[in-house]
Amino acid sequence: MKPILPGGRGPDVEDVQRRLLILGYDLGPTGVDGVFLGMTRDAVVAFQSAQGLSEDGIVGEETWSTLVDETFVLGDRMLYLRLPYFHGRDVRVLQSGLNILGFSCGEPDGIFGPFCERAVREFQRSCGHADDGIVGAETARALEGLRHVWEGKDPRMASTATVAPARTVDVLRRHEVTVEGRGDAAKEIAQRFVNLALATCEGALVVMSDGTDATEPALRLKLVEPPVETLEGVPLVALGGDDASALAGRLTTARFALPTDCRDVLIDVGFVERADEIGYQRRAIRLLDAVCGALAADAVAW
Repeated sequence: MKPILPGGRGPDVEDVQRRLLILGYDLGPTGVDGVFLGMTRDAVVAFQSAQGLSEDGIVGEETWSTLVDETFVLGDRMLYLRLPYFHGRDVRVLQSGLNILGFSCGEPDGIFGPFCERAVREFQRSCGHADDGIVGAETARALEGLRHVWEGKDPRMASTATVAPARTVDVLRRHEVTVEGRGDAAKEIAQRFVNLALATCEGALVVMSDGTDATEPALRLKLVEPPVETLEGVPLVALGGDDASALAGRLTTARFALPTDCRDVLIDVGFVERADEIGYQRRAIRLLDAVCGALAADAVAW
């Protein structure tokens, strides 16, 4: 972005001023006037100081990004586990509410990491919602509906509670998994699957494939879309809408119903609307949970 400098004028300055007002900074009697002078510059410097940024009075990329993060309200955007992690005030509010309600996600640092996702899923289950770890409108409304319980209380009092790691992260470090997407939606889900694995576990051995791998991973997933063309000798598993444990069972059965040298599994991702962000993410989440469950099965040595 082009830096917004003191003395500047226009809509970009107005946007900065509106965000500063939301955060409680005093812009003087002129308020949002689109002029970057006087109290507006003072407010920018004060904001930079509060956020540990360089106090140069210039709204560059870092200051602008931080300003945007700090003005997100819970429900403004969909939150889920990914890299780079979502971060901002809405995440901090989410963490604070969850901690107070007993769904511990650790220190409320404003970063949506693996522990935060685990806490979200536990909260969703308690509400009878789909426990996909995605904070959309339904989950945000449920948490907001309990604001009278958690607002104003110190979230750090609950943040020291033991937090379980998301998924069975050790299997992601011990077993290499490659994934290939055949078709636009399948490629999108495959990319999200890899991103989610890396966001869950630093050092996860999960990588995208172009179908020409020289290595022998524990599992090669080939994601396909309807109409599905089967491959001879390769088992097919429908992603469907089942929970992760049922899908993990189907993955294990498919893998071991064939000769032991077979490492490939076709995954039918089903029909997904074009550019359906939540549909892509939910499928990636369900598949990663199932893969972790299958790899971690005590009775199976992958």
